[in-house]
Amino acid sequence: MAPQGAQYKLLVTKVKHFQLRTNVAFHFTASPSQPQKKDFPGEQFFVVFVIKPEDYACGGSFFIQEKENQTWNLQRTKNLKVTIVPSIKGSVYVKSILLSFLIFFSFYLGCLLVAFVHYVRFQRKSIDGRFCSSDGSGNMVMSHPIAATTPEGSNYGAIDESSSSPGRQVSSSDGGQPCQSDTDSSVEESDFDTMPDIESDKNIIRTKMFLYLSDLSRKDRRIVSKKYKIYFWNIITIAVFYALPVIQLVITYQTVVNVTGNQDICYYNFLCAHPLGVLSAFNNILSNLGHVLLGFLFLLIVLRRDVLHRRALEAKDIFAMEYGIPKHFGLFYAMGIALMMEGVLSACYHVCPNYSNFQFDTSFMYMIAGLCMLKLYQTRHPDINASAYSAYASFAVVITLTVLGVVFGKNDVWFWLIFSAIHILASLALSTQIYYMGRFKIADLGIFRRATMVVYTDCIQQCSRPLYMDRMVLLIIGNLVNWSFALFGLIYQPRDFASYMLGIFICNLLLYLAFYIIMKLRSLEKVLPIPLFCIVATAVVWSAALYFFFQNLSSWEGSPAESREKNRECILLDFFDDHDIWHFLSATALFFSFLVLLTLDDDRDMVRRDQIPVF
Repeated sequence: MAPQGAQYKLLVTKVKHFQLRTNVAFHFTASPSQPQKKDFPGEQFFVVFVIKPEDYACGGSFFIQEKENQTWNLQRTKNLKVTIVPSIKGSVYVKSILLSFLIFFSFYLGCLLVAFVHYVRFQRKSIDGRFCSSDGSGNMVMSHPIAATTPEGSNYGAIDESSSSPGRQVSSSDGGQPCQSDTDSSVEESDFDTMPDIESDKNIIRTKMFLYLSDLSRKDRRIVSKKYKIYFWNIITIAVFYALPVIQLVITYQTVVNVTGNQDICYYNFLCAHPLGVLSAFNNILSNLGHVLLGFLFLLIVLRRDVLHRRALEAKDIFAMEYGIPKHFGLFYAMGIALMMEGVLSACYHVCPNYSNFQFDTSFMYMIAGLCMLKLYQTRHPDINASAYSAYASFAVVITLTVLGVVFGKNDVWFWLIFSAIHILASLALSTQIYYMGRFKIADLGIFRRATMVVYTDCIQQCSRPLYMDRMVLLIIGNLVNWSFALFGLIYQPRDFASYMLGIFICNLLLYLAFYIIMKLRSLEKVLPIPLFCIVATAVVWSAALYFFFQNLSSWEGSPAESREKNRECILLDFFDDHDIWHFLSATALFFSFLVLLTLDDDRDMVRRDQIPVF
C-alpha cells in the first residue's frame, strides 16, 4: 500500500539472545518501537522486516481468491531505506520542561501585576472618596440601602426606595431585627430552593414581559450561595472516581506496549514521540501541563474575588448587598477544577492514544462547556438555575450516550435514530424551560396537551407576537443548530462520535455567549477593558489553536500503517509537535474564556439590581 521508493525511519525493539538458525523455528515479536541506548549495552541490535502477503494489514481490502491454488504476485517489489536516528539529548528534555513551566508561570506574574494595579487604584479611590452608583443609563444616583427591618440576605435583590439615609449601612442597632450572619454554617442543605415568602407571587414575577435582576434574585443569598458550592464539591468527587480507573487503564496499556513491543496498540506521532522512563511519548503528556497550571491560577483568581466579596458583606457594604450581579462563585470553582482535570485526563489519553480511550480526552470538555453555559445563565437568573445534582446527572447521561456512540455508532442506523430523537426532544424540552423561566413543568403529564393548545391558539387560531421576543429568537436559532447536528449525524454517521458530541456542546456555548454579548451591548451596557482584552485574546488564541488541532499527525480511524503515513517531525525545540502546540494554545484559550465569564459584567457593579435587565 505504501508508495514505491518510500523512506522509513524505523524505531525497533530489542530481541534478547537472538540467534539466526535456518533449521529451527524461532518466534518473536517485531514491530516499530523506540530503542534506548540503555537497552543495548553492546550498541548492536537487529532490524527485522516482517513482510505481509496482502494489503489488509496496511489498510487495504481483504481479498480471498476463489481458486484453491492461490498464487501471489511475485513481480511486486518495494524499495525501503532504513535510517537509524539517534535520540535527542537530555538537555533538550530539560529545556522543554523549563520552557513549559516558564510559559505558564508568566501568566501568574501577569495576574499579580493586574492585581497590584487594581489595588493601587482602589486605594486612591478610597482616599478620594469617589464611590457612587449608576441607575443603568449612565446617570449617577444616590444609593438606597435595604430596609433595616429586612434581614440581610433574605431579599438581597430588592431595593428599598423608602429609606431616607442614602449611603447608610445596615446594622442591628438601627432597630428591627438583627442582621443574620453572612457565614454559610447556619444554612442547612434542606433549606435549598425554598422561597416561602414569595411563593404566592413568583409565577407572576417571572412571567412579566420585562424582567430585571431584582426579580430573579429574591432568594436568601446564603442559601443560593451554598447551593452553588455543591457544584465544586461534587466535581471533586466525580474527578477522583473518574480519574483513578482511567490512570490504571492507561498504565496497563503502556505496560503491554513495553512488554510486547507491539505499538500498533497506540497511535503515536512516531516521528516526534520522545520517551522518558516507561512513557513512550512524554512530550504529549508534558504539553498538558498548561491545563493544570492555568486551572489552578483561575482558582486563585476566583478565591481572591470570593474573599474580597465576603469581606464586603461582613462590612455591610451596600454595593455588595444591593448592586451589581449577585456574586456566587461555586460554578467558577467547578470550572477551575474541570480545567485541571481536562489536563490530567488528556495526558492519560496520550499515554496510549487509540479509539477506545479517546473519550477520556473529551469527558471533562463536555463538563467545561456545560458549566460555562450554566454560569452564563446563572449570571442573570440566579434563583432559577439548575441545581448541581440535575446538572451532573445530565452530564452523566451525555457521557453514557458518548460511550454508547463509541461502541455502537460506527454503522448502526438504529443508534443514530434513537440518538437524534433524544437530541431533538431534549432541545425542545430545554427551550421550553428557558422560555418560561422554569415555570413550565416538564414532569407534568399535561405538558403535551397544554403545548398543543398554546401552539393552536397563538400560531394557528390567531398569529400573535411572542411575549418574549429576544428569548424566542435565541431559542429558534439554537433549535435550528441542534436539529442540523441531529440531521448531520443521522445522514453521515461520523465515526468519531466523541468529537461530534463535543462539537454540539461548543456550538451551543458559542451561540449563547454571542447572544449574551449582543444583548448586553443592546442594553447599552459597557464592556470594560479587561473583559474586552480577554474576548479578543480568546478569539485570537482559539483561532491559532484550531489551526494546529486540524494538523492530523495520526488517526485511529484507519489502520496503524495509515496512521504512520500522517506522522510529522517536531516543530518546537525538536521536542514538541503540532498537537503539543494545540495543547498549549487550547489551555490558554480556555483560561481566557473563563476570564471572560468572570469579568464580563464588572461594569454592573455600581448599578442597582432593579436597573439590570434580564436576558
